[in-house]
Amino acid sequence: MKQLTPEQIQDNWIKLRELLNNTFSGERLEKLNQMYDYFEDRMCIAPASGKEHYHNAFVGGYVEHVLHVTDLAVKINKLWKENGASINYTDEELVFAAIHHDLGKVGDLENDYYVPNESDWHRKNQGLIYKHGEDLQFMTVTDRAIFLLNHFGVKYSEKEYIGLRLTDGLYEEANKSYYIGYQPSRSLKSNIAYVLHQADSMATHIEYDEWKHGEQKSRREVNKKVINIKKAVATEVETKLTSNDNAKDLFDELFGDTK
Repeated sequence: MKQLTPEQIQDNWIKLRELLNNTFSGERLEKLNQMYDYFEDRMCIAPASGKEHYHNAFVGGYVEHVLHVTDLAVKINKLWKENGASINYTDEELVFAAIHHDLGKVGDLENDYYVPNESDWHRKNQGLIYKHGEDLQFMTVTDRAIFLLNHFGVKYSEKEYIGLRLTDGLYEEANKSYYIGYQPSRSLKSNIAYVLHQADSMATHIEYDEWKHGEQKSRREVNKKVINIKKAVATEVETKLTSNDNAKDLFDELFGDTK
């Protein structure tokens, strides 16, 4: 499983705070900085998911995922624009929604959303590295993100709300009524949600792919070590068999004289 060094965790946190300060301004930036100051100790080490085979289920995984989604959102948005799509939202609105689409995974004002799973069996057999905090009031990740923004007085536009609200696409059942409109008047009036969903989906799959290939590499390395050990043992046994007058000498050496 991937692990970030303390230096990488700190570097990602600095990048996130710089992104905030370079993108937003005025009262909104002030409110955002208050929120990020409040959650700093918890947010910078929070994972992005609880299962190792999902995405970024490791210390610092949340911030890395948020930065990944934001970077991809900007790149995908450019691709949409170059291909003639209607872009009726600003870069600031896109970045705001991307940064905060998973904010609810930080938890509430007192409790973490993810807590380490103390069950070795579940960690080893099901990959459940983290479990949901039992002291949290149930909310969807998106609902908690909106609650936290409101709590800290962070204002957002309608397009930012739609983008943040719908980033999970149809993976979230509650989004169905937004994405599947049977009348033209009910269809989405902005492409921001589509761009963000593509960015989140792409980041998630790439992070999973990174985990999968990391696990395969780890297994190959273990298998290689086992094969080398077997070869070394076989060579040593063969050497001893040929150097001794009798195979019994090797048996006695390995298991002791049974007399």
